[in-house]
Amino acid sequence: METKENNILNRLYFVAGCMFVFAIAVVFKLFSIQFIHGDKYRDLAEKRTVKNVVIPANRGNVYAADGSLLATSVPKYDIRFDAVTPSNKNFKAYISGLSDSLSTYFGKPSNHYQKLLGKARANKNRYFLLARNLSYSDYIRFRSFPLLNLGAFKGGLIVEQTTKREHPMGGIAQRTIGYERFDEDGNVTRPGIDGAFGVKYLRGEDGHRLKQKIGKGQWKPVADFNQVEPKDGYDVVTTIDVNIQDIAHHSLLAQLEYYEAEHGCAVVMDVKSGEVKAISNLGRNSEGKYYERLNYAVGESHEPGSTFKVMALMAALEDKVIDTSTVIDTKKGVKRFYGRNIYDSHKGGYGKISAARVLEVSSNIGMATIVDEHYSKKPERFLNRLKSWGLQEPLRVSIIGEGKPEIPEPGDKKWSKNALPSMAYGYNLSQTPLQTLAFYNAIANNGEMVKPRFIREVKEFDQEIESFEKEVINKKICSSKTLNEIRAILKNTVIRGTGERLYSKNFSMSGKTGTAQTEYWMKDWEENKRYISSFAGYFPADNPKYSCIVVIHKPSTEKGYYGADVSGPVFKTIAQKIFTDTPIVEEINSLQVINATAENDFEKFYKTAQTYKTIMPKVEGMPAMDALALLENMQVDVNVRLVGSGTVKKQSIKNGIKLKKGQTIIIEAS
Repeated sequence: METKENNILNRLYFVAGCMFVFAIAVVFKLFSIQFIHGDKYRDLAEKRTVKNVVIPANRGNVYAADGSLLATSVPKYDIRFDAVTPSNKNFKAYISGLSDSLSTYFGKPSNHYQKLLGKARANKNRYFLLARNLSYSDYIRFRSFPLLNLGAFKGGLIVEQTTKREHPMGGIAQRTIGYERFDEDGNVTRPGIDGAFGVKYLRGEDGHRLKQKIGKGQWKPVADFNQVEPKDGYDVVTTIDVNIQDIAHHSLLAQLEYYEAEHGCAVVMDVKSGEVKAISNLGRNSEGKYYERLNYAVGESHEPGSTFKVMALMAALEDKVIDTSTVIDTKKGVKRFYGRNIYDSHKGGYGKISAARVLEVSSNIGMATIVDEHYSKKPERFLNRLKSWGLQEPLRVSIIGEGKPEIPEPGDKKWSKNALPSMAYGYNLSQTPLQTLAFYNAIANNGEMVKPRFIREVKEFDQEIESFEKEVINKKICSSKTLNEIRAILKNTVIRGTGERLYSKNFSMSGKTGTAQTEYWMKDWEENKRYISSFAGYFPADNPKYSCIVVIHKPSTEKGYYGADVSGPVFKTIAQKIFTDTPIVEEINSLQVINATAENDFEKFYKTAQTYKTIMPKVEGMPAMDALALLENMQVDVNVRLVGSGTVKKQSIKNGIKLKKGQTIIIEAS
């Protein structure tokens, strides 16, 4: 019996000992969690329940030279409702008034909103959406609604602010104004002024706001104020003149449409200061409509053709290997250089003519003869003259993505015995339209070459932060004698040369036509010939105020392709309208898509937004911006990429498909 009792006692002692050891372990673990690893676990818990959300700063505005608004950031507000926060007393007292206010705002019956809000309360929905993308005035109106006017802690009001970039001028100069956009991988695209000056001036400093996790992957602001307020970016005042921009845009657009060209650009620059007053870049989409597609004037480097003959002749005049009266034999319209024929467009040729006349009539043979005869043995002399003008270097303008000029040298792959004759009339080298314009502007500016400038000043409200003055690239590109001679030739080119169809007794302008073959190395060129038509010059001829270049790619050869026919009339229209200060501009279809009935579109948008939360809706046929807003505000966090503008024509994911977090949706609009 005694042995049995001892066994029982031993078991009790063992169990008690185990419980004591377990208690000691629990106490030790609690001590470890609380004091040794306490900070670690507290941080982990806070990260899982509270996060610091970035509040983007309002991007600075972009203004035209006269103060007209070109780009601005507009605040938009989402209003949500925490249906759990209000007390039973407040909810019952104000739910009817809130429903009436929502009914007045949206136009649906009051009992519809009473049911929705009641259901949200029953389901303990702490993130119920009331309205999206409200303007500031509508946001203030919502804050005055019953129950919501009690604030975040008593009324359940949740306010989320975002900013959207808008362009009041629509499609005009949109590519030059530009943007700064990040993709899902963090890569950034920064075209135009907005992109070039975004980091330093426009972007501002982001703020921060604490949000608390409330379940189901949703986060609610801890308070109805930001912990760190965002600091708005500075404003940028450009050199763009909205009236000149409007003239250039519509003049170019009309010609592109008539000639069914692929794309084109037009730039107008102030001769003395180098300020770019207008820059239009229009490309054609698959439906034949034109929009600001790429910045061709700044970024597209190509063979300039006959507009480069001015540089070639100036080199010969400045090196004194010829003078304007030197007789050049252009033969009968065809001449062989190193086993290759060079042709003039004039049938039968021009015969023996002066060097000045060679440029006036734009003789390929004449220019090739001048350069070959005087530089073939020492090509470096010709190339060094071009280099002294900086033609082999980019202008390094402020806008990102400037095209790189190319002038080959002996030893390069492009170099051959035919290199110099080809360069004489604008082939076997490349320049951007803006680089060509800068040189013509120097001729107009008494030889002083200035850098094209897009920005006048940076300011904060009315306070100037930084100003941008004229930047001289070359004080004098050539002697006064050469300058006067080339200016006389350019004036005569319009009076009696290739630009004579543009001549007007009532208006003077100087310039040079250009017609260049493009893609001539492709096998189908003979069956489908492609050309680049251009005109570069300045006006008025005797006391120039503005310089201008117009370049049009691949016009319909059935309608015409010579620079005097295609690009010249655009130059003339721009020059005359600016010179005469005519306020009337022809009415043409806007590049912006105008919604048929805004109210109907809103109803469709609202119905779709309320129906589709995690399922891909059908957005084809919707305005692109409505489709973008709808998809970016789904309950599933997806990445939306918009290609084009206007009405959505295609969506990468079919409607009815369940969306996944992080999925990319591409919508194509035109």
